Amino acid sequence: MTETEERPYHHGSLRDALLSAAERTLRAQGQDELSLRELARQIGVSHAAPRRHFRDRQALLDALAITGFERLGAKLEAAIEAADDVFASRLHDAVGAFVRFATQDAALLELMFSTKHRDGAEEVREAASAAFATLPGLIEQGQAEGLLAAGTSSRAGIVLLATVQGIATLINGGMVEAERLDELVDAAVEQFLRGNRPD
Repeated sequence: MTETEERPYHHGSLRDALLSAAERTLRAQGQDELSLRELARQIGVSHAAPRRHFRDRQALLDALAITGFERLGAKLEAAIEAADDVFASRLHDAVGAFVRFATQDAALLELMFSTKHRDGAEEVREAASAAFATLPGLIEQGQAEGLLAAGTSSRAGIVLLATVQGIATLINGGMVEAERLDELVDAAVEQFLRGNRPD
């Protein structure tokens, strides 16, 4: 196959193939190694083909971040829905889902959050908001049941997110063994519930 020949991708599958190849590169080599030309070479299309879907490298990074937030949101929603109606169980499973995603896809998570804060990344920010859309309702359930102090759900959610992000950072940085993930999730949920009890 020459440089200008292309595999017969069906409509939409070239974009998916590029994103899959980009995610593999991100995991193996980091964000700095991502380039549209190299991705085109990897999947066997012309170097110009990726620009049908991504006008430049930043557009590719934004798409990766959006895909990551969509995947994270689906995992959080599935974890909450699969748990029983007991608030502590739903909270525990949501926290566990986030930490597992953050430790299994550390490079992707870093890209997601760094891209979200870039000027002009409105679509990424919208995807991030959608990913965490289930959490305010979960916090409000705890407040309605008298298990969490009344107040804004966003404040409690920020504290919870900071806690679970911290656990993931410690594991990803090798400061804490990955085998302790479940133990740390248990402790984080217990401390969050204790620290946010109504007076």
